[in-house]
Amino acid sequence: MDDLQVESGRRRRRRRRRRRAEGGELLGRGFGPLLPHLLTTGNLAAGFYAIVTAPTDVWRASWAILVAAVFDVLDGRAARLTNSESRFGVEYDSIADTVSFCVAPAVIAFHAGHFRELGFWPGPVMAFLFTACGALRLARFNVMSGRYVGRFDGLPTPAAAGMVVSTVWFTEGFLRQDLGLPLGLPPMVPALGLVLLGLLMVSPIPYHSFKDLRIRRSDGSIVVAVLGVILLAAKPTVTFFLVTAFYVGSGPFGWYWRYRTGRILESVKPAAPPEQPQAGETTETGSPESRS
Repeated sequence: MDDLQVESGRRRRRRRRRRRAEGGELLGRGFGPLLPHLLTTGNLAAGFYAIVTAPTDVWRASWAILVAAVFDVLDGRAARLTNSESRFGVEYDSIADTVSFCVAPAVIAFHAGHFRELGFWPGPVMAFLFTACGALRLARFNVMSGRYVGRFDGLPTPAAAGMVVSTVWFTEGFLRQDLGLPLGLPPMVPALGLVLLGLLMVSPIPYHSFKDLRIRRSDGSIVVAVLGVILLAAKPTVTFFLVTAFYVGSGPFGWYWRYRTGRILESVKPAAPPEQPQAGETTETGSPESRS
């Protein structure tokens, strides 16, 4: 009798474990593919919030762009972790990026830079040029990732949006609030800067992608990382502006340096087409004789 009770208890425990495992698989199949889309929707919502907030509060709108960038990083990682990468996700992510990193930064720059003072046409047209260039940059990236190993073709749209956001932080947060120094720049200056960012996005100038970056676990790298975090936390309005400005300028400077020194970048090797079997050769399904 005791043996029967023990065996019955084992069976019940096995059934419970089996049900829990099946429930986990169903949850993974149901929620796993949905998670990246939810994060992309968060990116889109942050960009929309930045657009509707920019006319009255460019500071809050610029923070919304930073939130959109965080969601943009997380949705790609979530898609890889859940093994749910799809063409639909890529297209949805591009649409969200167009709103958050192309339309929203242009609207923020339009209001923060007082483009309305340029007249009825010049201000909106120069802001729209940034949006159009960003959309073209995203479309080009979907069909052609880059010509050189570890490089993007043109300035990435999140970096261009980060340049707009960091400029707002630097002027509004550091110069005006901390130092009490009004800039007094004519609206044409930030407008031309926005157009330049747009042209850099559609340019063929290579920018480092940092996908092949390898961080060594050493005392020096730890010290550098800690100092970077301290500087960013102590004065983010200045540090973020300097970092983004350095990255934006690294593309043209690197291109000019390679032109002067004759250095060239490693080109991406085109994918080799699948080899066609010759007559009489054995294929995966066997020789011609075996299929006759």
